[in-house]
Amino acid sequence: MKTKVMEGMQRFSKAMFIPVLILPIAGILIALGNLFTNPRLIEVIPFLDNPITTGFGTILTGSLVSILGNLGLIFSVGIAVGLANKEKAVAGFTALLGYLVFVNAMNKFMQLSGVLFEGESLQGTGQTLVLGVQILDMGVFLGIILGIVTAMVHNKFIDKEFKGAFQIYGGSRFVFIVLIPIVVLLSIGLTFIWPFFQAGINNLGTLINHSGSFGIFLYGMLERLLIPTGLHHLIYTPFLYTSLGGTAEVGGQIFEGARNIYYAEIADPTVKVLSSSVVWDARGISKMFGLIGACLAMYHTAKPENKAKVKAILIPAAVTSFIAGVTEPIEFSFMFVAPLLFVVHAALSGLAMVTFNLLDVRAIGPNGMIDFLLFNLPLGIEKTHWPMYILIGLIFFCIYYLVFRFLIVKFNFKTVGREDEGHETKLYSKKDLKEKQHQGKTGASGPQGNDGIAPVIVDALGGASNINTVTNCYTRLRLTLDNPEKVNEEVLKRETGASGVVIKDKNVQVVYGLQVTNIRKAVDSYLGLTTNE
Repeated sequence: MKTKVMEGMQRFSKAMFIPVLILPIAGILIALGNLFTNPRLIEVIPFLDNPITTGFGTILTGSLVSILGNLGLIFSVGIAVGLANKEKAVAGFTALLGYLVFVNAMNKFMQLSGVLFEGESLQGTGQTLVLGVQILDMGVFLGIILGIVTAMVHNKFIDKEFKGAFQIYGGSRFVFIVLIPIVVLLSIGLTFIWPFFQAGINNLGTLINHSGSFGIFLYGMLERLLIPTGLHHLIYTPFLYTSLGGTAEVGGQIFEGARNIYYAEIADPTVKVLSSSVVWDARGISKMFGLIGACLAMYHTAKPENKAKVKAILIPAAVTSFIAGVTEPIEFSFMFVAPLLFVVHAALSGLAMVTFNLLDVRAIGPNGMIDFLLFNLPLGIEKTHWPMYILIGLIFFCIYYLVFRFLIVKFNFKTVGREDEGHETKLYSKKDLKEKQHQGKTGASGPQGNDGIAPVIVDALGGASNINTVTNCYTRLRLTLDNPEKVNEEVLKRETGASGVVIKDKNVQVVYGLQVTNIRKAVDSYLGLTTNE
């Protein structure tokens, strides 16, 4: 039972990546639109003060903010696609149809039941407009529920076929036929049930907010501690896109979730200071500063004869973390050889967020320096207090360095460059992988590039017959295997550039960093899975 629950949670976590990884792009483009309409920037660059550039910025920002009001639809389609075992495009299309049926079914039932609010403003009524239709305000949870339901129906009935005159109603058509009554009944049931769930969510949000610094610390710590399981997305996503992360009125419209709120505030020139809920997306302090201090500590505590190697290993990993916020190559370098360091890292990450909140910083910093500069510099110091973010980061750089150095020496942890005699000093990075591909040292036949390492990866995973599913997230190749004990971690790390391997029951995650998408495509191609995606 426990295994099935964990497998289900990991599958759901993978599926969440489809909408979650797309939405930050909308945020970056909203910030880009703000550049063309920013009064301070126009004063510095008079060229921008013309109807073409300001009009473009206004259109870009206004069009993308509309995404925030339709997150339910986005999550419904994205999760259905992510959870579908086959014919994913059909699953996404069916989810869209199911969403439309649900919205209108709930509206009609609420109207017949006499619970549809008829006043001028829906604010505070628990109801809202979704695609122009008035229903209960379920926010992103509506998309999550419908995405899961659609995927379950799709996976069960997509292969159902009929003979004779009924043949046309098989496959995807039958999925939709089955889905319609389920969605209609679900809309009726949730009309009565959802208000109780919403009350619980509101109470939980109130509890978290009233817990103050402890709640923020626990959030920041858990978000890092769950990295090895790949379930950390289930911690931060509700805070970014639901009322758990706060509720605010911006430009006459109600937004829920830390990221939705500050995206809307970026686009609204009347907002003078970003909402305090931005703390739930202040996860970049440890990525941009803390782990860099950890890298410096590992370098200074390395054996003298290994320091040149350690420098070449850690610099690319540190740069990737600082610039793009990809932390796994660093975290996996000490996660298993010194678990205490990983726990300390998680605790320090939580403390950094608490400090952020106590000093009333409002800067946007979920990932690396690129995002930080693009979001905060155009908004100005008054709106974000971004210099304080840098100050906090530098303080935690020093704390990480001192704590990591002390613990490594005190407990003689075998971090990079401190390995016992006979163990190679190695932490694979993107640069190492490219060099290996270029030199053709994969030890396998086939074309160079990612296609060249696909046979090695598949063989190290126990062969094609051992692999059931292949997906990926931002940095990891995620698989389900029949016999995970066949995995050869040493080959994956030494010959394919993996910086870490996590095995939990039949779920296996191989950490490759930002190049994981290309590697996944190569593995799909090698296994002949391309047509199923």
